[in-house]
Amino acid sequence: MTPTLLESGIRDVSFGENVKVVQPVNLYGCTIGDNVFVGPFVEIQKRVTIGKNTKIQSHTFICELVDIGEDCFIGHGVMFINDLFSKGGPARGDQSLWKHTHIGNHVSIGSNATILPVSITDHVVIGAGSVVTKDITRSGVYAGNPARLIKNL
Repeated sequence: MTPTLLESGIRDVSFGENVKVVQPVNLYGCTIGDNVFVGPFVEIQKRVTIGKNTKIQSHTFICELVDIGEDCFIGHGVMFINDLFSKGGPARGDQSLWKHTHIGNHVSIGSNATILPVSITDHVVIGAGSVVTKDITRSGVYAGNPARLIKNL
């Protein structure tokens, strides 16, 4: 049997000025602001917006329905989730079950963090390996599983 081969790449992306992308990447149907850096082995899906001056490190996955603000840092291997398995398993294409994620401005997310569908306010640091399960409405440093406030900023 011969498998069906699908190509990764860049298609239907709205780029701002002075964007740097290190290939290979899989970017489609998204909007990327001015002066953004996207490292290799990153996937950014449709209906995602990345604000200006944001840096996205390698091996990060940004699923549909994520908005990332300006001047953010997304570390290596960060995973964004939009499906909470609300019916006991994957939504299997039922996009009405997917949830939105909003990341404010000046947010740094450490390597290997997992971000569930939440809202994170401005001026927040998420520690490496943390799992963000609830909205973050107060600036500060958060870490752990689930992520908790460990230091005010």
